[in-house]
Amino acid sequence: MPTVLITGCSSGFGQAIARTFLDRGWQVVATMRTPREDLLPRSDRLRVLPLDVTDTVSIEQALAAAGPIDVLVNNAGFGAAAPLELTPPALARELFETNTIGTMAMSQAVLPQFRARRAGVIVNVTSSVTLKALPLVSMYSASKAATNAFTESMAVELAPLGIRVHLVLPGRSPETRFAENARREGLDHEAYAPMVQQVLAGMRDPSQPVTHAADVAEAVWCAATDPDTPVRLPSGEDALAWARGG
Repeated sequence: MPTVLITGCSSGFGQAIARTFLDRGWQVVATMRTPREDLLPRSDRLRVLPLDVTDTVSIEQALAAAGPIDVLVNNAGFGAAAPLELTPPALARELFETNTIGTMAMSQAVLPQFRARRAGVIVNVTSSVTLKALPLVSMYSASKAATNAFTESMAVELAPLGIRVHLVLPGRSPETRFAENARREGLDHEAYAPMVQQVLAGMRDPSQPVTHAADVAEAVWCAATDPDTPVRLPSGEDALAWARGG
């Protein structure tokens, strides 16, 4: 029975991904900073472990507790909305530490066991904001674009070793708490207020396409189980439209 380890399972996409793999008979290691057993259905195929992807010791302990895995899904991350001018350097560093370096560190940590078996899959969940230029998310976009870049290079490096690497690029998902949990800086500054209001109005427009957590879970499932899946996999109606140039 194959095993998947998923980061960032406390809400949103991570929970949906974990439920999908559980429903389809896999062993699931669901990780989160503060473990809660009540967030996912009880199952003898589910383990919930603590993990902070910015902490090397935490990564080592989680992987030791998990044992051998077949698929790593790097989903942990957070968003931020701020004009570049008003983005604190500390926030920029935190975005890259979690969204980029945390993903890199998790990938590096599982690769020795994947290389030894000449098998394994890494799926990195980034964002469709990397598909077009958008205001107020410059540093968030940069952290995800950097992850896209190293993931695509890693895919080329690892293919001869029998290891597959994929990107899933979700769109905006109002049904999750991602926007609610995002950090905000400088959005009340008078110079940027009209732009902020325009962006918010677009987000409230019910006619605009969005992404559902189930879309992302299905894309991750395809990447994990289908060797013919492309390296890049936009997920959600809005992400697919942007990928087509819409």
